[in-house]
Parts: sequence; C-alpha cells; structure tokens
Amino acid sequence: MAQEVKIFFGEFGDMDITPTATWFSDISQFALVLVSPDGKETTLKATAKEQYYSASFTPDANGIYTLAMHHVVKQVYNGMVLDYNSSATVKVGTGEPKLALSKNVIAVLPSVKANYAINQQVSVQAFFEGKPAGNKELEVVAPNGWVKKLYTDSLGFASFIPLWSGKYNVEYTSTEKKTGAHQSAPYESWYYCSTMIITVGKN
Repeated sequence: MAQEVKIFFGEFGDMDITPTATWFSDISQFALVLVSPDGKETTLKATAKEQYYSASFTPDANGIYTLAMHHVVKQVYNGMVLDYNSSATVKVGTGEPKLALSKNVIAVLPSVKANYAINQQVSVQAFFEGKPAGNKELEVVAPNGWVKKLYTDSLGFASFIPLWSGKYNVEYTSTEKKTGAHQSAPYESWYYCSTMIITVGKN
C-alpha cells in the first residue's frame, strides 16, 4: 500500500502552517530520502500542494523505513546559516520495536512502535553527526501547544508521557559559533534544527 509523505513548514507550537507559495528563500528545494530496512536509499520527488509538499512510496518488505528531509537554506538569516532537517519513520509488518537510524547530520528519532497511546511512555534518541547526542536539550510540543523540555542522557535518550491524543513535535537544535561565507554572504553561526512528529492515539 502506498504511503503518503507530507512536508510542512511553519511554527508547530503556534499551529502556524506557511503556504508553500510563501516558503522562505529556497526551502522548497529540500532533499527527501527514503532509507529502506536493508539500508537502500531512494530519493523521493515531492509535489507542491497549497499547504505542504507531497511525496509517496510503496514498501516492498517488512521493517522500519526512515524518511530524512534535509536542506541548507540559501539565504543567510540574521547572521545564521539555517540547516533544516526532519525525520519520520514508518513501521511495516510485525516485529519488536526498535530505534531507526537517520542519514541527517542532526536527528531525533522515536523508539518505533505500532501505535503510540496517551499515558504510555514515548522514548526518543537524539543524534549529531551519526553519534548519540548526550546531555542535550530537546523540546516537545503537544497538540494543544503545551511545551516541555527534555534532556538526553549520555546515550542521547530521553522520554516523555503524552497526556493528549494528536500530533507531538519533538525538536532538537544546535548552534555552532563560527564565521564564514555562504552563497557569498557572511555568517557568524550555523544553526542546525531537527524535527520529528509522533502521532498519539487514544487508549
């Protein structure tokens, strides 16, 4: 069965979705890669809709499929290079839950389950440059705008208990103070941002 992938841009906590026609700079030129359970990578083509970009894929084997979106924004913003990343997972078939892996420089991923339910712990792991990101701050935003800070352990793990059903956004950011030129424009820092959505159902 074909799986649709939707890529949004905006402020999740404010429930503010930016129409694709007004996305900042060249963000619409993002790369979207599907990693199959056997490690095979496939670049997916996305098509613009009014509120999001749409892509699709059809799983051909059981296992964990990971989607990785990445784009370094062309325009320097307030002295920062914006490095946007987003990950999502799709579990096909049965089997024990496990953590997926992302090809992005910065990522936060869930312990993959068939279903996530309210009042049941959700575990996530943060990565930077392919290694667990220990002792870092994450932020989770609930469907109603409630925000909670999470802190990873030495292996990059953190967890939370969702109290409401709906979509939760988990974000991990990192800013490196460094100078240089990007697309001929000077910058003073490099801002990495990774987001991931978890859909929580009712018990």
